[in-house]
Amino acid sequence: MSEKEKMLRGEYYDPEDPTLKHLRGNAEKLIGEYNSPEAGNEAHILEMLIGYRAEGISIRKPFYCDYGSNIKVGRNFYANYNCVFLDAGPINIGDDVFLGPGVSLITVNHPLDPEERRAGKEYAKAINIGNNVWLGANVTVNPGVTIGDNTVIGSGSVVVKDIPANMVAVGNPCRPVKSVET
Repeated sequence: MSEKEKMLRGEYYDPEDPTLKHLRGNAEKLIGEYNSPEAGNEAHILEMLIGYRAEGISIRKPFYCDYGSNIKVGRNFYANYNCVFLDAGPINIGDDVFLGPGVSLITVNHPLDPEERRAGKEYAKAINIGNNVWLGANVTVNPGVTIGDNTVIGSGSVVVKDIPANMVAVGNPCRPVKSVET
């Protein structure tokens, strides 16, 4: 099994694998073009980065990701300035999702065992964000988290566990505090 297949399956993988380094290098080149003040056709660059064209997608510069190809966004997606998507694992985002500035979606993690960390191992877990979700400024979503439909995550929150649909959730660690009136 290739290191890329291990990565996408959530198993330990070697991030220094030549294929993975090459894929990250390609993404870095496209991100450099996208973030450039002289960039001409940002929509085309995003399409090359994530592999398809989503209707109504808007990502403010600067934007950063590891691979791009592991990001799937729905219609009417908006990400404000300085968002970071570490997409070693899949990032699945529904329709009508809004991200405030500085949001970080982090699918990659390191082992707790110091020997395995020193060996350079990593693993990744998918992040899933439902429809009609709003993540406030500087929210961090950790590996393996699912955020349900119609949920609002307050600014500065660190989401370490799943948040159900139709909730307002805040804090570090992020916790539901009330229902969203729908």
